Amino acid sequence: MASLRGADIVAQTLEALGVRRVFTLSGNHIMPIFDALLETGIAIVHVRHEAACVHMADAWGRLTGEVAVALVTGGQGHSNGAAALFTALAAESPVLLLSGHAPLSELGRGAFQEMDQAAIARPMTKASWTATAAATLGSDLVRAVRIAREGRPGPVHLSLPVDLLEARVPAGSVRIPGPEAARIRVAEPDAALVDDLSAEIGRAERPLVVCGPALCGGSGRAAMADAAERLGLPVIGVESPRGINDPSLGCLSDVLGRADLLVLLAKPLDFTLKFGGALAPDCRIAVVDPDPVLIARAPADRLVASGIADPGATLDALAARGGTPRHDAWAREAREALAYRPPAWADLAGGPASLHPVELCRGVDAFLSVHPEATLICDGGEIGQWPQALVRAGRRLVNGVSGTIGASIPFAIAAQMERPGAPVVAVLGDGTFGFHMAEFDTALRYGAPIIAVVGNDARWNAEHQIQLRSYGAERARHCDLLPTRYDAVVSALGGFGALVTRPEELGPALEAARASGKPACINVMIESVPAPAIRRPA
Repeated sequence: MASLRGADIVAQTLEALGVRRVFTLSGNHIMPIFDALLETGIAIVHVRHEAACVHMADAWGRLTGEVAVALVTGGQGHSNGAAALFTALAAESPVLLLSGHAPLSELGRGAFQEMDQAAIARPMTKASWTATAAATLGSDLVRAVRIAREGRPGPVHLSLPVDLLEARVPAGSVRIPGPEAARIRVAEPDAALVDDLSAEIGRAERPLVVCGPALCGGSGRAAMADAAERLGLPVIGVESPRGINDPSLGCLSDVLGRADLLVLLAKPLDFTLKFGGALAPDCRIAVVDPDPVLIARAPADRLVASGIADPGATLDALAARGGTPRHDAWAREAREALAYRPPAWADLAGGPASLHPVELCRGVDAFLSVHPEATLICDGGEIGQWPQALVRAGRRLVNGVSGTIGASIPFAIAAQMERPGAPVVAVLGDGTFGFHMAEFDTALRYGAPIIAVVGNDARWNAEHQIQLRSYGAERARHCDLLPTRYDAVVSALGGFGALVTRPEELGPALEAARASGKPACINVMIESVPAPAIRRPA
């Protein structure tokens, strides 16, 4: 009788569920899946570090809304990859981490790379478990994919013991589930909730709608813009760890301080909003979230409406109602505050052999202005904030609410694969570059001509700035780096590299990088300055 390996069930189920790519790093426990994937149409992207493949899956999930799959081996391979789940969790990215695992038959006996992998991943996922039977691997995958997308999106982990992957199951007893098996339930807002929200918005003079990370992708931002226009009030997304100080949102703190109604759509009332401390004392709060735990965070004395529902569906329902009355004057006031950038920035310049970050951003912005389909990646402690404030792009990815740095090169590779013909420019710091510089080898092998613009100030500048503010210049120690030629590193790997020390050199370097058709690193020597803090004069 014909039979299937557990690995065949995994590979065929992933294909049936619509998975197009698997981001992976090989290892003993997952080689049966490598073999099984050869019989499918799923592409394998083989990286240089397990965290990188999880970051790539994170970017793919954010950009497409699909459940993106990362595949790593057991033991240290799992713990390396699991570390990157924290970024995906905070960004509400639908990621599925599949990890090889020691054989079930050997657990408790000192198996090779035996560890409680599910427990390691659990705090950074929506769900985490270990498969227990070869015959049910398909249903395990369906469950994992559904959980990753349903409600508040986020990462899920499933460990796959190698003896289950190698075990054979009679083919006639296995039913490979189709995509309908993982169909999710969208929690539509009930009419009473939409009535309550519309009534509260109508009563308010200065209502503000704030959306969380799940609505900060391309389709979500389009929905926010449509709702803002149809409702006649400000609708914004908050996805940065800087929160109310996110430089891409200008003087958001002014807007929050003036609002008399804050509608939170899947946006936790957390540190990014100063736990509500940035609001006016009389500001009322309405909360819609798929997670009742997050609704409960809202202070009861301010809460005027709440409900468990999908944020996108709720935003669409509100937009369909329209704004009656509209709040056009308040919307204009908010737009001006969010668009504000200090006039003094126009005159900022670096030294004789370095650029101010503003000059770096001007060059990147000019390059991207002729490529509306391009993707901007922002990463790093201080340098990553400047392009968020100053560079316009058709779409962007930032490190997200976790504040974790280092993901930009993997993010850029995934973004390039998702949109092959369009430029992908990552602006990152020199400290950040060191996390995943080996992934330029991955970019070369897979023909992903990303452009990394490295702001090189030869230090971990975010921490250096903390030292200056908190302890004084005389105690600012141990955060220095060498002014390394990162461009030469990428050139040595076979990519394109260029060194930039003057503003007029950046534009030609970007064009040359694009023309090369290779993964590129433009090493820009910059002034070491703090991230932007945008405040309007009183």
